[in-house]
Amino acid sequence: MWVLIVSELLVFGAGLIAFLAVRSTDPAGFSEAQSHLHRTGAGINTIVLVTSGWLAALAVQAAEAGRIARMRTLLAPAAALGIVFLVLKASEYADLAAAGISFETHAFFTFHMLLTGFHAAHVLAGVGLLALVGVLARPRAVETGAAFWHMVDLVWVLLFPVVYLL
Repeated sequence: MWVLIVSELLVFGAGLIAFLAVRSTDPAGFSEAQSHLHRTGAGINTIVLVTSGWLAALAVQAAEAGRIARMRTLLAPAAALGIVFLVLKASEYADLAAAGISFETHAFFTFHMLLTGFHAAHVLAGVGLLALVGVLARPRAVETGAAFWHMVDLVWVLLFPVVYLL
């Protein structure tokens, strides 16, 4: 799992570096394009994922203490918050599409959709992983699932300010 996590962090890091490099060639265009994003929704999504990560960390503690029912009680809302994240992200994508904005509108949107879409795929995988480790109910499995989930959190905590606020 750690090899996967490190490789995913490298991929997202390369994407962010490329985003910043291209942004430096057209700061005004990127700023204008960025104004079409849902900054409030992205901020809410940040709170959603950080809260979810906190619940996953508590689930690891519960699993290690042998409190399986408690662990499942914590993993369920952690996974549910992942779904909330995806619903909010889908809403943003739908609004952009309704405004006629796509991958091809501007380089900003190409990066935005690639980076946040790739992240959303990881959120979806993480939700499935949290559900799976909740069923397995083994401390090591829960710890591994939570480690992946924390990587997903970390990536969003980096994407949010770079893509939505800079």
